[in-house]
Amino acid sequence: MNRTKGDEEEYWNSSKFKAFTFDDEDDELSQLKESKRAVNSLRDFVDDDDDDDLERVSWSGEPVGSISWSIKETAGNSGSSHEGREQLKSRNSFSSYAQLPKPTSTYSLSSFFRGRTRPGSFQSLSDALSDTPAKSYAPELGRPKGEYRVSYSIHWCDSFHMLFCQVCSLERFRSLQDKLQLLEEAVSMHDGNVITAVLIFLKRTLSKEILFRELEVRQVALRHLIHFLKEIGDQKLLLDLFRFLDRTEELALSHYREHLNIQDPDKRKEFLKTCIGLPFSAEDSAHIQDHYTLLERQIIIEANDRHLESAGQTEIFRKHPRKASILNMPLVTTLFYSCFYHYTEAEGTFSSPVNLKKTFKIPDKQYVLTALAARAKLRAWNDVDALFTTKNWLGYTKKRAPIGFHRVVEILHKNNAPVQILQEYVNLVEDVDTKLNLATKFKCHDVVIDTCRDLKDRQQLLAYRSKVDKGSAEEEKIDALLSSSQIRWKN
Repeated sequence: MNRTKGDEEEYWNSSKFKAFTFDDEDDELSQLKESKRAVNSLRDFVDDDDDDDLERVSWSGEPVGSISWSIKETAGNSGSSHEGREQLKSRNSFSSYAQLPKPTSTYSLSSFFRGRTRPGSFQSLSDALSDTPAKSYAPELGRPKGEYRVSYSIHWCDSFHMLFCQVCSLERFRSLQDKLQLLEEAVSMHDGNVITAVLIFLKRTLSKEILFRELEVRQVALRHLIHFLKEIGDQKLLLDLFRFLDRTEELALSHYREHLNIQDPDKRKEFLKTCIGLPFSAEDSAHIQDHYTLLERQIIIEANDRHLESAGQTEIFRKHPRKASILNMPLVTTLFYSCFYHYTEAEGTFSSPVNLKKTFKIPDKQYVLTALAARAKLRAWNDVDALFTTKNWLGYTKKRAPIGFHRVVEILHKNNAPVQILQEYVNLVEDVDTKLNLATKFKCHDVVIDTCRDLKDRQQLLAYRSKVDKGSAEEEKIDALLSSSQIRWKN
């Protein structure tokens, strides 16, 4: 800083304050000029950086609501000095601040951790004077606890009213009463970012017992804290909070969620075993038990199949090597794996598809759909046929598909089933229109021709004749039907 001797004497001998006189109200213009000189004298201080003091917000040192602060606000919001004088005449600087319209939040939680405000946010007084980008100091999640400094784009008045106008620190709120009033004001603003920022400050500066006790009667802030703890993965504090609130089921679910962080299968299995006795609902308890049982089965199947695959003596593993481990896979994926590699195994083995179906009470539709996809992928058409063949008590066989034969046809076609196989199952579709659409779509010519014959629909048969190859067996079959005198066509 280069300052002449005269400037230094003027700075140190000048004062922003003067004695009270009854003429003050009538001399607003002189106050305005004096305040401008006071603000201009601060420009020399702005150029110095002092990043070590993270608590400092601006270099001006101006108290909230001071005249110099009003100059900046007036200059930014009015088009001329005349409007500024009229505004100062109507009310003093502090009351004018209190009557300003409340702006919307200009600070997001993501920018709070990045240490910058959103575009369009208000600058501090020092930033406005220096024409440099706005600075704010915000904590990063990776810093040590002792280095946290919570800065937020707020301006704090004696009435605990918050406006986003300059960066300041929440550290000034030391008493519990002030902190709770701060939280209530944040909630009253209905801004989730503000509430979360205040909760981060309270979480750092209050003991768990006091924080939980006060949030118990403030449900809005409590819900924000629970959501925030879930987002950052602070399971320990979340468990303590649920335990304090006596929310046993949420406590159990939060504890169960920790298994996602355990990578070792055996350790995860043991952890799931400890979750079985927790106070879940009846439905959730069944799911936890199934999860433990499934992982236990997967560990056994994985160890056995890894040995068989490495030995190279099993044909299925030689032709179709495994692409991934079965560990921690969903139940449906495990069933598909079992139908693919262990379809013919006896029911008594852990890897048997029938054993999985009975153990986990898999519905018939889900089992048939999964088994069909697995066996069709292997082109094991005899297994597909056996999957839909049933016998009645008289010994007669009948084909039945709980998922509908139209879905069977689509799955078979997806797995490149031969036309003869497709035609067999298209014929089993009961709805005539659906049957014709599928047969036409998958070029099952015999099914279309026979269905048109049964419907005695000459026009549709003639239209389909143009879709078959000329000189083909299908065209000859259609010509023979059209020239037959034994069929009484409807049209």
